[in-house]
Amino acid sequence: MESPHLPSFRLDDRVAVVTGASRGIGRGLAEALAAAGASVAVTARNSADASGIAAAINALGGHARGYALDVTHTESIGPILARIADELGSLDILVANAGLGANHRAVDVTESDWDSMMDVNLKGLFFTAQAAGRIMLEAGWGRVIAISSQASLVGIRDHAVYAASKGGVNQLVRVLGLEWGAAGVTVNAVAPTFIYTPGTAERLDDPEYRAAVEARIPMGKVGSIADVGGAVVYLASEAAGMVNGSILTVDGGWTAQ
Repeated sequence: MESPHLPSFRLDDRVAVVTGASRGIGRGLAEALAAAGASVAVTARNSADASGIAAAINALGGHARGYALDVTHTESIGPILARIADELGSLDILVANAGLGANHRAVDVTESDWDSMMDVNLKGLFFTAQAAGRIMLEAGWGRVIAISSQASLVGIRDHAVYAASKGGVNQLVRVLGLEWGAAGVTVNAVAPTFIYTPGTAERLDDPEYRAAVEARIPMGKVGSIADVGGAVVYLASEAAGMVNGSILTVDGGWTAQ
């Protein structure tokens, strides 16, 4: 049965770009978008990594192509996204996932710590969104999805710089949503809790650490990459056509407390 009240969650004939897609959440998001029908531009700083992930997606029946993209090289972002749009036929969806994470006590943070995280998490994200937005605004349709964090909404010890960068991401999402929504381009963010990935396994495989994390999550468990993928596919789809300037938490209730 088809209903006019249930828009499609499929992404057939859409082209999606995922930054920082060589591993962990980024790789999972590229795979989820491809499974939903999108053609995916897998980007990573290393061209071989990007091409390897794209090849793995293609082997599973998806459609993907790898591209080298370092979001800290802001002068290269526009040309690379224009190339993607030209080679894949459009640029409809941007998932701005590239990011750094680190634990620092506030008294120990150096200027280098601050600059390196802001260059990727905030500056790099903005100029990637700007370059994609220019293409989408001209086309009259687009989805920009930033990967934020629950640390953008609540304080978490030893995450001062990370939390500041992700709080900035949320504000960018709101402002870009205001500026671009009327032209058919929505801008939203997904804010996950602790997600089990190869990068977080070292900490989450420590029973004491994991128990402390899960005690803060009302659902009593950490998240999976698939949990984030479902949120991203939703925001990328027609089903989220009236969702704009929003922060979608995927946190098991952490920030509800």
